[in-house]
Amino acid sequence: MKIKDVSCITVDSFRTNWVFAVVTLEDGTRGLGESTLIGTEPAVAAMIDLWGQRLIGQSVMDACPIQARIQRESYWLTGPVMSAAISALDTAIWDAKARVLGVPLYVLLGGKARPSVPVYANGWFIGAKTPAEFAEKARRVVDQGFRAIKWDPFGSNFRSMDREAINRAIECVAEVRNAVGRNVDLMIEAHGRFDLNTGIEVGRALEEFSISWLEEPLPPGRPFELADLRRAVNVPIAAGERCFSRFDVMNLVRAGAVDVLQPDVAHIGGLTEMVHVNGIAESCSLPYSPHNPNGPVCNLASIHAGLAWEGVSWLETMVTDVPWRRQIVDEGCRLEDGALWIEDRPGLGLDLDFEIARKYPYKQHQLRHYSGKLTNIRPPDAVAWYDVPADASLAAAQV
Repeated sequence: MKIKDVSCITVDSFRTNWVFAVVTLEDGTRGLGESTLIGTEPAVAAMIDLWGQRLIGQSVMDACPIQARIQRESYWLTGPVMSAAISALDTAIWDAKARVLGVPLYVLLGGKARPSVPVYANGWFIGAKTPAEFAEKARRVVDQGFRAIKWDPFGSNFRSMDREAINRAIECVAEVRNAVGRNVDLMIEAHGRFDLNTGIEVGRALEEFSISWLEEPLPPGRPFELADLRRAVNVPIAAGERCFSRFDVMNLVRAGAVDVLQPDVAHIGGLTEMVHVNGIAESCSLPYSPHNPNGPVCNLASIHAGLAWEGVSWLETMVTDVPWRRQIVDEGCRLEDGALWIEDRPGLGLDLDFEIARKYPYKQHQLRHYSGKLTNIRPPDAVAWYDVPADASLAAAQV
């Protein structure tokens, strides 16, 4: 079955924009891909349009060779914009291929190794400013059914932190730990903000709280410095969301820089590259926890990977999203027992309502990570995009 058309649609999602790639086959079958790149989504969309035209006439069965050819013929191989575009195109091809074959996408990734994927919550802290507010919101999201939560307690600090700022961040972690108890996993996000000495100091201060990992304490692209930090602290180190190929991931592994790998299907180069990274993680006995704060297509692509690969220890998920997420797609997702379950549908298992999606066109958004405004990453009317058991509905409404 050959590719007849490739198109792109960009949809506002409040903090960023979802860039959807649509691959249409000769028989009308559509496959969906998705990417994003905060602040530069139009560049990703333009790259999808450019490279998408070169896919017309190629067999949808050749997902891996197509991805390799795009990388080769670009000459630059990888990079944020290039890899983001490839990610969307590649995922759309995998989706279309699975739909043609009439099977859920996880079948193409090796089969269903487990019935659901364990998830940790992000975005549960909307509006929180004080340690007490973080603690109360953490208690609510655990009541909703999540067994692991992640957040960034470091505010607008960048590179270095004075003693008072470090104490405020650690107080927030302590309050949340006391609120949720010792049986809930805590992941601490740093968004690549520290220099080496500050990262070490923060990592040591976190040791008493039995955190599951400290994420991206240093800026990306510095695997040997990250390895120095990892050796100096007694907390697990996670990184990889800003890797743009399996080779970037391998650099982290060879440097001895990480305890947990976090590739993102929206950035790494799509499902083809995720397959390669899964092989690296399995070969090195490293937990594989995909970065996944994105939209519905990336979410389902990551879930299908987690269903097929038991090495996926946790999958990131956002507790709420813009209300139109449910309007433009039906993801068929259910949160239960700290895991996401999906219905068995062909391909990724969702279709995009283009008419409704066009009502939410591209909007420019500024990066919030280092401005102290990160807790405002969801609108006031944000809602859960997944279903929950009846007894968890009240907690979900309160998050």
